[in-house]
Amino acid sequence: MSALMQTLIGTSAAVLAAVGTPAPAQTPIAIDSRFAEVGGTRLHYLIAGKGDPVLLLHGYAQNSHMWRPLIAELAKTHLVIAPDLRGFGESAKPRGGYDKKTMAQDIRALAVSLGHRRVGVVGHDIGLMVAYAYAAQYPAEVDRIALMDAFLPGVGDWANVFLLGDKWHFHFYGKTPLALVDGRERIYFEHFWNDFAADPARSVSEADRQFYTAAYAQPDAMRAGFEVFRAFEQDARDFAGFAKTRLTMPMLVLTGEKASGEFLITQGRLVDDHVEGVIIKGSGHWLMDEAPDQVIPKLVSFFAR
Repeated sequence: MSALMQTLIGTSAAVLAAVGTPAPAQTPIAIDSRFAEVGGTRLHYLIAGKGDPVLLLHGYAQNSHMWRPLIAELAKTHLVIAPDLRGFGESAKPRGGYDKKTMAQDIRALAVSLGHRRVGVVGHDIGLMVAYAYAAQYPAEVDRIALMDAFLPGVGDWANVFLLGDKWHFHFYGKTPLALVDGRERIYFEHFWNDFAADPARSVSEADRQFYTAAYAQPDAMRAGFEVFRAFEQDARDFAGFAKTRLTMPMLVLTGEKASGEFLITQGRLVDDHVEGVIIKGSGHWLMDEAPDQVIPKLVSFFAR
């Protein structure tokens, strides 16, 4: 064997010894799609991982699909359950029950049916209202809670959010609005995805826009979605009552710099004794879509404590 070959072989062996055997590629997290009959309502949910359970509650103009990037990380250390709320996605769309107190009872019934009476909860947009209603009704069953960009009806100076001119959609429900959006769901939802983003080009992706548009074009889906807004007055009464008893579990509040800003953090501190507030710089309302590199690590870290 030549001196050159001996040198190359020796060098290769040294490199392998230093680097070590390449680590095997990680198996992607398997996310199952399931259904459950709870409290007279059929709920669809995504589930993955194992460990302490965390519930992920989506908001309006989206559904459980929005959580898939977070599930891929959080399910490495937790059992993650992401339901479609009553009226959304593949869940049933009953005529009533869209006050957030009742919607939270749905989710709690789902958790109990799966054997979990102690959970972590995350909510975005309408989902944060359901998350708060869950924690307020069952405080001994919620280990920690994260609220993401929107507001709590009936808490503090909430009317200044409710009555803002660009929140016309809060009052947009009933027979005429349903007729106006029939077959034009995409046009209607572009208002949310574009106008509530810091940059529409970095908001909800085109593929996801098509996915959500198809979901909301299902029979009764728009009618059910409108009902979450019709219920705000009842929610305000319920939440004002809930807020009289402060929560004591850790609460993380994440808001978009170009959206809720300090407002939701202030509301969080009115209802909970242990609030960590974080404003996501450069982001609008769609935190999971606009700033996943900031939001996902914060949520994973919060539930790892």
